[in-house]
Amino acid sequence: MSSTADEDATSSSLLGTSTTSSPPRESSAYASVAEEAAVIISEISGLPESRGPLRGLCGDVVRRVRLLSPLLDEIRDGAGDGFPGLVECLGTVHDALVCARDILRSVYDDSKIYQAYKREAKISEFTRVNEQMEKALSAFPYNDLPMSEEVREQVELVHLQFIRAIRKVDLPDPLLTRDLAVVWGQHDKHTDPTILKRISEKLQLKSLVDIKKESVALHELVISSGGDPDDRLEEMSSLLRKLKDFVLSENPITETPASSRSGSVKHRSPVIPDEFRCPISLELMQDPVIVSTGQTYERSCIQKWLDAGHKTCPKTQQHLTHTTLTPNFVLKSLISQWCESNGIEPPKLKTASRDRKPGKHTECDRAGINSLMTRLESGTQEEKRSAAGELRLLAKRNANNRVCIAEAGAIPLLVNLLASPDLRTQEHAVTALLNLSIHENNKGIIVDSGAIVKIVEVLNFGSMEARENAAATLFSLSVVDKNKVSIGEAGAIPPLINLLCQGSPRGKKDAATAIFNLCINQGNKVLAVRAGIVGLLMGFLEDPTGGMIDEALAILAILVSNPDGKIAVNEAKPVPCLVEVMKSSSPRNKEYAAAILWSVCTVDAGQARVMKEMGAAEVLKELAETGTDRAKRKAGSLVDLINQLDVQNGEDEGSIVS
Repeated sequence: MSSTADEDATSSSLLGTSTTSSPPRESSAYASVAEEAAVIISEISGLPESRGPLRGLCGDVVRRVRLLSPLLDEIRDGAGDGFPGLVECLGTVHDALVCARDILRSVYDDSKIYQAYKREAKISEFTRVNEQMEKALSAFPYNDLPMSEEVREQVELVHLQFIRAIRKVDLPDPLLTRDLAVVWGQHDKHTDPTILKRISEKLQLKSLVDIKKESVALHELVISSGGDPDDRLEEMSSLLRKLKDFVLSENPITETPASSRSGSVKHRSPVIPDEFRCPISLELMQDPVIVSTGQTYERSCIQKWLDAGHKTCPKTQQHLTHTTLTPNFVLKSLISQWCESNGIEPPKLKTASRDRKPGKHTECDRAGINSLMTRLESGTQEEKRSAAGELRLLAKRNANNRVCIAEAGAIPLLVNLLASPDLRTQEHAVTALLNLSIHENNKGIIVDSGAIVKIVEVLNFGSMEARENAAATLFSLSVVDKNKVSIGEAGAIPPLINLLCQGSPRGKKDAATAIFNLCINQGNKVLAVRAGIVGLLMGFLEDPTGGMIDEALAILAILVSNPDGKIAVNEAKPVPCLVEVMKSSSPRNKEYAAAILWSVCTVDAGQARVMKEMGAAEVLKELAETGTDRAKRKAGSLVDLINQLDVQNGEDEGSIVS
C-alpha cells in the first residue's frame, strides 16, 4: 500500500463524542495488543516457504503460530472484556511472536551454506523461540475466557506442541554433515559430483536462481559482520563456486541448435537464456541488480521504474520493503561466460563522463556530501533547494548513502527546511527524509530532530507531491510503535483523511497505508472516526471503479475492533456493500467483509435481519465452506445468527396461533 511497510485504522461513535464515553483503558489496551499480535501472525503466514537445512523447523513454527489466529480473533471480538491482567498476558504472546517472525525472516534471507555450518546455533535459536511461546501460553488464561470450545481446544493443542518441541532433540543430518566436511577438507580440489548433488538437494541450491540468491546472502553476511563472518568464509565461498559449476553442468545454459550440428544453417544467433534477460526490457543484462523480493533486473530499467514512483516488484507485484539495488556479481559473471562461449561480445556498461558535473557524486562520496552540507547550512535559498534535491536523489540510491548522509548531520538541517516558504525546497526536504527513513537507525534521528510536527504542517499546506511524500514519511516513521502516538497527537490524521479524499491514486494509497498503520493505536482510531473517515471509506466501497476497495476494507476491519468504531460503522449501514463484496471480491476482502459484519452484529442484532432480507444466507454459507480460515468462522457465526431469526419467527408465529 505504500513505500515502506503496512498496518491498521480508528474509532468513535460520533464526531462529537466526548472522551468520557471511551471504553475502559484496559479494554482498549488489550484490543490494541491483540490487533498487533494478529498483524504479526499475518506477516508470518505471508512469509515465503523456507528452504534449505532449517525448512522443517521453520515449517513447524509457522504451522503452530497460524493456529493461534482464532484465539486473537475471539479476543478482538470481545472475549476478553473486563478480564484483569489480559494486557500483560497478550504482551508476552506478542513478544514471543515477534521473536518467531524475526528468526523466520532471518532463515529465509540468510545463506543456506552458513545455516548448515552453524546448524547447532540456529537450532538453539529455534529452541528459545519455542520456550518463549510455551511460557507465554502457560501464563495465558485461555481456559477462563468466554470463547468457543473449539478455539480453546486448538490453543491447548498448540501449547502442547510447543512443549513437545522443547523436549525434542533435533539431530543433524549425518550425511549432509559428512558431505560438507569432505568438501571443506578439499578446498579447491575436485569434488565428487555425487556429493555436490546431495548437498545441492539438501540445501535447496538446485538452480541458477538459487545460486544467485545464495551469493547475495553470503555477500550480505560479509557486509553485516564487518567483513569477517566466520573463519570458514573461504571454504563457504569455495563450496558456492563448486555448486555453481555443478548446477551449470547439470543444467547447461547454452544451446547448440540441431540445425547448427547438421551444418545446414550457419552463423545462427544463440538463444539468450531467460535467466539472463531483464524481465522489463527482455534484453541481455549488462548490470544486473537484485531488489528486495529477490528478483533481478537491469539496473537502468528498474531504476526508471522506481523513479516513476512505483513501489512494487514489476515481476511479482510484491511490495518492495526497500529500494536498495544489490549488484548481482554471480549472474554478471555467468553472462560473461555465456557470451564468451558463444562468441558474443559481453555487454559493456556506459562509462561515466570524466567531466562529471558539480554536485553529482559516486555512492557514499563523503567529500561531496560534506559539500552539500555546507550549502544546506549557509547557502542561498537557491543553493539550499539544490542541495536538498541532490540529497533526495542520493538517499534514494542506496543504503550506504543513507548512512553517510545521516552521519554527516544532514537530518536536522533537512527538518529545518520543512518550514521553508519555497514549496520546491520543502518538497525536496520531505522526500529526502522519506528516503533516509528507510534505514531503521535514521527513524529515531528524524523524530528526535522534531520532524513530526513539521511533516504534519507539510501534510496540511504543502504541494500535492510534498503532501503525498509527507504521508509516506509518516507511515515509515509509524513503523516504530511509540511514534504512532506522537504522530496522532501532532494532528496528522485529519490531513491524512483529506489526502485520502483529494490525492492522486498513489497519494490516496500512501494516505491509506499511513492511516492503517497509525490506527493500530486505539487512540488514533478514535481520532480518525471523529474526523469522519467512516463515511469516506463507505464511499470507496460503493464505487468499485475508484480502486480503493482493498484499503477501505482493511481500515474498516480494524476500526470495528474498537467499541466506538463498531458503533460508527454500524451507523453507516454497511450491510449492502459488504454483502456485495462477499459475492465477488478477493478471498482476503471477503474475510474482511465477514469480520466487519460480525462485529456490527454484536452491537446491533438488527443487522442480521437486514442480511436475511437481502438473501445473504447463501453467500455466507458458501463463504463458510470456501473462504479463508477466519472468513469461514465469521461466516458460520453469521449464518447461525440468521438461523436464530428463523427460529424466533417460528416461535412468534406459534404463540400467535395459540
